Amino acid sequence: MELNVLIASFQNKDGKAFEALYSMYSESMHGVIFNIVRDHDIAQEVLQDVFLKAWHNADTYSSKKGRFFTWLLNIARNAAIDKIRSKDFKNARKNLDSNFFVDILENDDNYNRATDSIGVKSFVSKLATKCTEIIDLLYFKGFTQKEASESLNLPVGTVKTRNRNCINELRHMLRVQ
Repeated sequence: MELNVLIASFQNKDGKAFEALYSMYSESMHGVIFNIVRDHDIAQEVLQDVFLKAWHNADTYSSKKGRFFTWLLNIARNAAIDKIRSKDFKNARKNLDSNFFVDILENDDNYNRATDSIGVKSFVSKLATKCTEIIDLLYFKGFTQKEASESLNLPVGTVKTRNRNCINELRHMLRVQ
């Protein structure tokens, strides 16, 4: 089924369209969420919330504003960031044992592969280093613009400008392909 028809059916609350879109995008969304929350169970919980939120707000999606994947990705990223900023999440993380951090290091390749299941990483890797750094921090690691500016030792305005320019360059690459 063509993606536009599938999305229109999804917006009309067609359960089969929901299942198809979930099947298409859940692995990618899970990878992005996991990169931010660093816990498979929490990532799965947030993923479910993301698709429910998309289902309930399907009428707000417009192809004129961007691609469906991008719309869904923004919901996922924002939900994951909201989760790690929540009081419950912070309290649960106060007394983590060292195995949690060892697991992150051991599984680094796993969630990088999950995030790249649609091939975004190959496009991002073709961008300049300054772009890959910004995109990695903001979109794959869930940093805020302020946190990215501190991490890269750049003014916030520079981070915002680079982000906008790099995303535009990435959009151009995707259109040409």
